[in-house]
Amino acid sequence: MVTLLLKKSYRHKDLKEVKFNDLWNGYGIFTTMRVIGRSAKILFYKTHIDNLIKSLNKYNIRKKNLRKNITNLIKLNLKKNKKYDHLLRVASNNRIISISLRKRPIPKSIFKLKLVNYKRVNAAYKNLKYKKILKILTRLDVTKFDIALYKNNKLLETGTSNLLLVKKNKIYSPSQDCYKGSTIKFFNKIINIYFKNIYLDKLTDYDEIIVIGSGKGVVSVSSIDKINWKRKGTKTFNKLLKIYKSTIKNIK
Repeated sequence: MVTLLLKKSYRHKDLKEVKFNDLWNGYGIFTTMRVIGRSAKILFYKTHIDNLIKSLNKYNIRKKNLRKNITNLIKLNLKKNKKYDHLLRVASNNRIISISLRKRPIPKSIFKLKLVNYKRVNAAYKNLKYKKILKILTRLDVTKFDIALYKNNKLLETGTSNLLLVKKNKIYSPSQDCYKGSTIKFFNKIINIYFKNIYLDKLTDYDEIIVIGSGKGVVSVSSIDKINWKRKGTKTFNKLLKIYKSTIKNIK
């Protein structure tokens, strides 16, 4: 069970605080951001908010000054004298904005994926329809496991993050029926990622599988349960992790 260190909800119309509602499984959008350091820096903040507002517009949830209001609520709730390595979740439906904070689970070096035959509802967006995924994740030690979603033999994404797969030093990622988050958008600007359909029965062709996202950061997958895939190296993982750590160090 996730322990929330902060949980607040506010009405859109006047930003008045109301009883907390996490909004899970309702009609709306959320984003999860990594908060780092004593001055509460947020990694890829602009991309997260751009994605959130773009998705809310697609869901016909349009509010005046939404970007400014979200930024002000975050500033209101994050403490300047606290050292952070936390995950900040911002969710919105047509009535309220909800903000919650939890400690970031740090992935272990032996990190496995469990296959789940499931495609998220309207998967191109980070919508709130997460009931099934959350139910599965609550039974796992998320420092050691994530779930890899697939449908019709196609690998999609994890329960929380995007996937990169390495074959002959080229990096691939699933192209359809998955959400492209802020972390993969960051890497796609500085390295070549080839987006294509990736099939389960071809996974043994790949040398590395890497999980990337706000919560996981950059994680090398050691193996996948119930199929014969184990990592053959960590060359690309080490390269991406170095870039990621440098970005954190220099974040403004």
